[in-house]
Parts: sequence; structure tokens; C-alpha cells
Amino acid sequence: MAGRRAQEHPHGPDRLCGAGDRVYSRAVRRGRVPRTDAESVPCLLELALLHPDPDDMSWLVPTSPQEVMTRLLRGVHDEVKESQLRVGSAVAAFERYAGLGQRLPTSASTAVEGTAIRVLDGLSRIQAAMDEATEACTTEVLTVQPGGIRREDELTEGLHRALALRGRGVRMRDLYTHVARHGHGLLSYLELMGDAVEARSLDEVIDRLILFDRTVAFIPASTDHTVALELRHPALVGYLVTVFERLWRLAVPLTAPLPDTRIEGISHREQSIAALLAEGHQDAVIAERLGISVRTARAHIARLCETLGAASRTQLGVRIAQVGLNTVTLQPPAPDRESPTAR
Repeated sequence: MAGRRAQEHPHGPDRLCGAGDRVYSRAVRRGRVPRTDAESVPCLLELALLHPDPDDMSWLVPTSPQEVMTRLLRGVHDEVKESQLRVGSAVAAFERYAGLGQRLPTSASTAVEGTAIRVLDGLSRIQAAMDEATEACTTEVLTVQPGGIRREDELTEGLHRALALRGRGVRMRDLYTHVARHGHGLLSYLELMGDAVEARSLDEVIDRLILFDRTVAFIPASTDHTVALELRHPALVGYLVTVFERLWRLAVPLTAPLPDTRIEGISHREQSIAALLAEGHQDAVIAERLGISVRTARAHIARLCETLGAASRTQLGVRIAQVGLNTVTLQPPAPDRESPTAR
């Protein structure tokens, strides 16, 4: 029975079938639905979008959309983390094999596989590879830019590539952290690029990622970003495109305001910090993930203590759970016009 149901409803909570969408929407609007309404859509129970009403088992109540969205984001984060570990293992194996110094017979197949992952050691090699990929790009560029406010020199460094892409009609989509919204340099850059660039932001993103035409990707291979990987293997590139698209769907357009926390005196950033505190992260980790300084993170934590009436970090953790700040309430952006480069 379970296998047959899975075949009839082959989807996850992020893309419900038509019948499931109608029943779940009705449950959210009304607060509950009769159990008989869900007989034709067992997917809603299997995905934990509906669950029995403890006061009357003949009715089903919906899991809140905020909780469902938080669950989805955690799943994306786990997938990204697993991907980073896999890439790191691949790099370690490649370096070990390269160190053996044994020359392998050259053939057409080994030549193709040899270019699937290329280690770029040094800023000059990275720059040259990026320029080459820019010149060959014809359709789209997808980027993830972690950290906080972008420095003017960072934006200026890649401006010539961005202008060249715009001149050829290439569309660009950029993901930033919410903190980057406060940088005047970024706003000036987006104004200069016009409709060639669409930007969105999240509380936290993955490490830097640049994708050209969904065929070549660049990711850092060292903490100081002086070593990078050029990836051309279709499976690896396809996986990174999927990660980007899922983060993009959860992000907020830079032209739209950040969602309200609905808790008086608590800003969106402080809610994000509270959620990370609830997970047990230290101040330095919180600062790095949100793209802010440790000093700024501690200032927000102090304001959280004052707003919630907590006299200690332990008491703050209790108060965060009591008011429901231990999970970030996510509100995906309203549906917009599909990017012409989306495939």
C-alpha cells in the first residue's frame, strides 16, 4: 500500500500535487478538515503536513507553513553540507593520486575525465580561468556571495566581467546574505547593471559559488580563497545548480522588505541569531554564518537579553524557546516572472 501511494503522489512538501494543494490550503484557511477529505491524498499525512486533532480524531489539523518551510531549509542545509564533504573528499583523493607521480596512458576518455575537476592554485590562475569562462558564457551566470557587506574593491574587481556579460545579453542571478543589503556599493552595482542582474538574499548562504551556463562551476578549495576548483563534471555541476535553485526559491528579492518577525522589539536579524543560539552555536560561528562581525553579533545578543528579560545566556535560551524564536520563520518570496534562462 505504501509503495502504491508513493507512486501515485511522487513529490515532496515543496511541490504538492493538485489535490494535496487544495486540501492543505483548505486546512490552513479553516484550521482543520475532516479526515475523509484526506483519503484521496495520503501524501499529506505521509509528509506530516496534516496530523490528527487530539481533541477529535475524526478531524485533521495542518502543520503550520512556517514549520514546514523551516523543515525544508534544514534539509537543504544538510544536503549542502554533505555535498561540501563529498567535494573535500574528492579533492583529497585527487591530490593523493597526483602525488604518486605515475604517468597514465593518454586516451580520449582519460583526457575528458582529466578536465572534469581542475585545481586552480593561486589568484592569477583563478582569475585567468574566470575570464576564460566569462568569454565563453552565452546564457546565464548564477552566483552565491557569502559574507556581509561587499567591499568596493571586491565589486570593482569583477565589474569588467559583469559588464561584458551584460553586453552579450547574459542574465545573472546573485544570492547574498541579508547583511549585504546595507552596502551602498552593492546597491550602486545593481543599479548600474539594471535588469541584467536579479538579486536575492537569505539569512545565511553556502560558501562562494559561481556557475556559468550550467556547464562549469567555481568553488573555493582553501579557507583563504587562494585555491579554487573548476568543475566541469555534469553530475557535480548539476548538483550545485539544484542547490542554488533551492536556495533561490527560499530567498527574498533585494527589492522586497524582509519578513516581519511579528514579535515586538525583535528584528529579523535578532530572530536569526536567536535560532542559531538555540542550536548551541558560539558567537564567532553565528557571526560567520550571518556575515557580521563578532562584535555586532554580541551587541544583538545583548539586545535580545534586554528585550526578553534574560539575566544570563542560559536564561536567554529558555526565553528564546518560550517565545518561539528557536526556529526561523521563513516566508518565501511571492511568485515572480520566471527567469528566461531557467531550465
